[in-house]
Amino acid sequence: MRLASSTAASPAHMAGLAPGPAPGLDPRPDPRLDPRLDPRLDPRLDPGTRAGGAAGKSRLTKSLGWRFAWGWWRRASAMPWRRAASTPAVGGRAARGPAVALPAASEIDHALLAVSLGLLLFGLVMVYSASVALPDSPRFSAYKSWHFLLRHALAVGVGLMAAAVMLRMPTKVLQRCAGLLFLLGLLLLILVLIPGLGKSVYGARRWLSLSVINLQPSELMKIFVILYVADYTVRKQDYMHHFSKGFLPMGTAVALVGLLLLMEPDLGAFVVIAAVAMGILFLGGVNGKLFSGLILIALGTFALLIQLSPWRRERIFAYLDPFEPNNALGKGYQLTHSLIAFGRGEWLGVGLGGSVEKLHYLPEAHTDFLLAVVGEELGLLGVAITIFAFFWLTRRAFQIGRQALAMERTYAGLVAQGIALWIGTQAFINMGVNLGLLPTKGLTLPLMSYGGTGILVNCTAIGILLCIDRENRLAMRGGKV
Repeated sequence: MRLASSTAASPAHMAGLAPGPAPGLDPRPDPRLDPRLDPRLDPRLDPGTRAGGAAGKSRLTKSLGWRFAWGWWRRASAMPWRRAASTPAVGGRAARGPAVALPAASEIDHALLAVSLGLLLFGLVMVYSASVALPDSPRFSAYKSWHFLLRHALAVGVGLMAAAVMLRMPTKVLQRCAGLLFLLGLLLLILVLIPGLGKSVYGARRWLSLSVINLQPSELMKIFVILYVADYTVRKQDYMHHFSKGFLPMGTAVALVGLLLLMEPDLGAFVVIAAVAMGILFLGGVNGKLFSGLILIALGTFALLIQLSPWRRERIFAYLDPFEPNNALGKGYQLTHSLIAFGRGEWLGVGLGGSVEKLHYLPEAHTDFLLAVVGEELGLLGVAITIFAFFWLTRRAFQIGRQALAMERTYAGLVAQGIALWIGTQAFINMGVNLGLLPTKGLTLPLMSYGGTGILVNCTAIGILLCIDRENRLAMRGGKV
């Protein structure tokens, strides 16, 4: 005879010391004594199911269905593509689970990415339009009309891959490698000066001829200097007000880079690098008197270089009056035809592909004077859109840097603002040269002009910017950077 359900089991049986139940007890365990046993899950324990009742079967089916659904949902929630980043505590409750980084696609600045890609694609179209007639000249007679388009497209593809790599590389890794990259840049600048290694074009030895591409060390040095000066400013933060301990070592390093660049010669790259280095030091808190003295020394150095170089002096005078007969056919030839291109474009341009100046009148139309072709074919509207895109890009980079500095991520903030200074300064100089506001210099338009190394380095800088912005977003949600 089975005892009532309220009958308790023997202590020995409940402790697991006896092999079987106490005498007089039902050998089947009581579900109330073992919470793991649920009569809804085992039909043998359910009287209704044992009797074949429909109610027991219904309860069993419903319970198994819910348990299957709950298990499937837990497994699906643990999959990588369904993980969400942890958020800080809201309303006084702590966030559940450890911080998990979201995929890069949901963390990047889509506006920054769209503007950068827009400039790259727009530059691809304009490079093809500006270079399509180059094979008609004897110098490029062996090339097809799509030769420069293909090489530029390959450079853009490699640059986008480099940007994707930099997007996933933490800024801490860049900071650790900054010194080695700067030394690598110095080595490349020395190698390019060695006859047989450096390739000379128009009297300037600026390229290392490789089997597939021509590497331009001065372009690589721009990003290397940004990484190194930012790291130096962070390490020497306590000595930035001292001349010998803070300013002099960095000034010596920049002077060495400038000396190597002037031996190529490449004054334009030296101007950009010096401006960027000075800007990062200023943002990093260098002494105001030292910074003012640095500016005076830099201006004096550039004035001395112009005075001691007859061909630079002639270019300055040609810039002041480009349409004077001797200048128009001499040092001011490029500038006069650039201004003619802008004049022909008027408000809306002559139409894409309709430029006349690119037909061997305007030299280097696909590199240094690409904006003039934009002005002729797309008019003032196209030029204004291009200028606004670079202004927005520079402003956004400064905002990313300021946000990183506000979260005490000093190195990342200085790197972002250094990239902003670089892109903004080089774009300003190139546009000023095209518009006749500045003397003619061989600087390309970032992200747009033809050039393998330049496009690669520009895309790398955009990837670093996107990485810094992604780390800012992750840090603001309480994630680990």
